Parts: sequence; C-alpha cells; structure tokens
Amino acid sequence: MPMRTTIEKIVAKTLAADIHTHLYTPEFGPQLQLWGIDELVTYHYLVAEQFRFCSLKPEQFWAMSKEQQADHIWKLLFVDRAPLSEACRGVIAVLKAFGLNTSAPDLKEARAFFRAQDAHQHIGNVLKLAGLTEVVMTNDVFDPKEVAVWESGVRRDPQFHAALRIDPLLNDPAVGKKIAADSGAPDEVTAARKFLDRWIERMKPLYLAVSLPPSFQYPEDSLRGRLLRDVIFPTCKANNLPFAMMIGVRKRVNPALVDAGDSLGHADTSVVERICLENPDNRFLVTMLSRENQHELCVAARKFSNLMIFGCWWFLNNPSITREITTERIELLGASTIPQHSDARILEQLIYKWAHTRRMMVDVLDEAYRALAEDGRVATEKEIQQDVEQMFRGNFQQWVGGGRRNPVAALG
Repeated sequence: MPMRTTIEKIVAKTLAADIHTHLYTPEFGPQLQLWGIDELVTYHYLVAEQFRFCSLKPEQFWAMSKEQQADHIWKLLFVDRAPLSEACRGVIAVLKAFGLNTSAPDLKEARAFFRAQDAHQHIGNVLKLAGLTEVVMTNDVFDPKEVAVWESGVRRDPQFHAALRIDPLLNDPAVGKKIAADSGAPDEVTAARKFLDRWIERMKPLYLAVSLPPSFQYPEDSLRGRLLRDVIFPTCKANNLPFAMMIGVRKRVNPALVDAGDSLGHADTSVVERICLENPDNRFLVTMLSRENQHELCVAARKFSNLMIFGCWWFLNNPSITREITTERIELLGASTIPQHSDARILEQLIYKWAHTRRMMVDVLDEAYRALAEDGRVATEKEIQQDVEQMFRGNFQQWVGGGRRNPVAALG
C-alpha cells in the first residue's frame, strides 16, 4: 500500500480528543449551548467578514434579530459570491455533512433540519462525524449563568470535560479584590486560593486556563504576578493539574464589532521559559496567537519537557498556516506535541474544523515520513498509527493524567 494511502487511512480512523472548545451540553441552557445554522452563520468570524462587503454600520447590524443577521450574512457571503474564506467553507462543509443544499438561496431548509434535531442525540452525531472521543469545555466561574448551573449539581455528558477558566481573576485586579471582600479573607492571595480550591472540588476540571495579552510578563510587580506565583502555580501543583496559557490576544481593537473586534500581537516567549524553569514540578499547556511566536515556542519546548504546545489557535487556524506550524513542530519535537484543538464555539464547527485538521495532518505526515524514508528508514504502519494516536489524544491524556516526573530537561 502506498505510504500516503496508509497515512490517509490511519488519520481518518483515529479518534481524537478536542482539548479546548467553548462548547456546552444542553444542561447549561441555550445562552451557552450554541448550535444550528443561525449560530453557525453569525459566528464572529463571519460577522467581521460581512462588514468588508456591505455598507451597514455595526449598530445597524446588532439591532437585527439573530435570524435577520443570519439571512443577511448568508445572502452577502454565500449567495452573492463564492464562500472562499476558511470560515465560510466551514459552514459549507457542515451543510454537506448533513446532506443539505450548499447552494441554497436561503436558510429555510437548514433551519428546518436543525430544529428537528434532539439536542442530546445531535451531540452524539456531531462527535461521531468529527471523529472525537471527548471535548473539553471552557468554564467561566465568573459568569453568573454558568455558576448557577454548577451550583445546581448538574450531571454533564461524560464526553464533555471541564476546564476552569480564570481570565477575570488574573486580568482584572477588581475581581481579586471583590473575591477577598466577599469572603472576608485578609487579602486577595488568601481569598483566591480558597476560591479556586472550592471550584476545583466542585468542577473537577482537567486543567486551569487563562488567555493573556501579548504584553504579558512574568515575574511582574502586580496582583497578577503575585496571584500566579503564590496561588495559581501552587494550586495547580497541589491538585496535580496542568495550567494552560493562551498568549497573544488583544481584546476589542474595534469595540463596535464586539467579539469580532479582537486582534493579536507578538508576545515574549522568554516569559514561558522563565515560568517553566521556576516551576519544574508543574505542567504547562501553551499556545500562542502570533505566527511570529511559533518557532521560539518550539525551541522552548525542546528545553522544557514540562511544556506541552497545543493547537493553532484562533487566527492561526487556517490551513496554509497550520500546515507550516505543524510541520515545524514535528521537525523540532517529533510526535511530542498536540497539533490541534478546535476552539469551537458552535457545536457543528467540530465537523469542519476536525475534517480540515485531518486533511492538513495527512499532508504534513506524508511529507515527514517520505523524508524519513529518503534518509534510510521506512516507518511501519504500526509506528505511524502510534504517532497519530499520540498526537490526536495520547499526549493530552498523559498530560492531564499526571505527566512526567522531574520534567525540566534539555532536549537539544
């Protein structure tokens, strides 16, 4: 069997774990659990894209109902022109997966299809189509809607794992002060530790996570710096939890676009190295948003084996870029990386995001194994299967299951 055919077969059939999404199960309610054609078409990528083709002002667009927004975007990006962008093609791929008309003049057929679905059964169908065993949510304990669900003792779908997101605590000093005031603790550090311990016990997260601006520094003389040093790192160590850092987002560079108005910036990768060096018994999951950070991050991972790189996040999740970044990671790190996560906000996005990831992985692995063969070693089918399983779910399962001991080690 030709090498590429073998790789295609293995990549197609190997199930994956999606380690970072913004998805929820029905128990969290319709404001959090997003699915269906109107959500897909009004995804913030498409909101930003449609402004490039129309004269609507943002306030006019936001005044529309969800269905009106979806109808407007569908006509503008899918009927009046070919849907060329990655985000547009994703919607097309979802419609195709469900046997719906990808050239429909309106959304009537798609709306009828999705309205007819049972929410729980639909989740199972989507996970099957995406080839996933499990997904990890992003759980915001500073959102009253979500707090109410957790406090009700919800029993979630076992395929959906929790991740405790702490952005407000680290990025807004007022939040730490409020936690201290509400708890009666003597200071923000003591209050934050009790707060996190309580939520870890309730939520049973697979990891703690934060998104950080490109200006992020460590150590720094700030409440965020003290909380990281005295609360976050010790708490993760005590609970044997990885800490995920997603670095490089610049919020609301165009506030009128709301979620569609965020951007990115180049960050200081040496910050990640310092954190890994000073916390050798902690495990870190790191992804960075700027393309220019990727080579430095790969080199950092060669020096610190308590650092696991994951995914091509947000604006990096375009095939031309993911192919380049994944190739670089495999060249520098072999199979000791997590090549992708979906970052999906709408359930059905799992279908196209993982289809595009698998297509990219076939290209990258075909080139890698061909180069290996040219240098004198032909990988066996068993070896290829092992590598793909490791990257698709093995590395993550090991990382959240305890990782390695004495992790700081120079690899090159």
